[in-house]
Amino acid sequence: MREELLIGLVSISDRASSGVYEDAGIPALRDWFGAALATPWHMETKLIPDEQPVIEATLKDLVDTRGCHLVLTTGGTGPAPRDVTPEATLAVATKVMPGFGEQMRAVSLKYVPTAILSRQVAVIRGKALIINLPGQPKAIRETLDGIFAAVPYCIDLIGGPYIETNEAAVRAFRPKSAIRPAAAKT
Repeated sequence: MREELLIGLVSISDRASSGVYEDAGIPALRDWFGAALATPWHMETKLIPDEQPVIEATLKDLVDTRGCHLVLTTGGTGPAPRDVTPEATLAVATKVMPGFGEQMRAVSLKYVPTAILSRQVAVIRGKALIINLPGQPKAIRETLDGIFAAVPYCIDLIGGPYIETNEAAVRAFRPKSAIRPAAAKT
């Protein structure tokens, strides 16, 4: 039996966390993963303010205590003074994965010229991959569509569960030598 994938979903917004408006990031992520994953999975969700110590503590808790294999944040990645998600993410990292940030900006630039202002990062902490995503549902979907093909193999390489996708939504890429026989298509 395969290990179930545990995904941490963190929406970072001062206004949504204080009840000024309803968070749209976590529902967008839940919908995207519901369509994309064939692997059994469940999620831990957090709605928190743009406070670096709170973000750092939340990421550490999701990875170190709750055992998440993948953590996705939404929001707090722009140049505004309150946008501190990348700083908090880098502060808890054991390895930085710059290719994800580069690709996320490249994907977003196809849609909006202001994507150049994004400071999204991705890092490894222990056996978890942490990725900063934009805050808007449309941008979340576009970004995940553009990067997720590499996520399952990255999770393999750091010791997480084998992730299979619904290929109609997104196709995971692995070198042929990394495809497990039970997952190979006939």
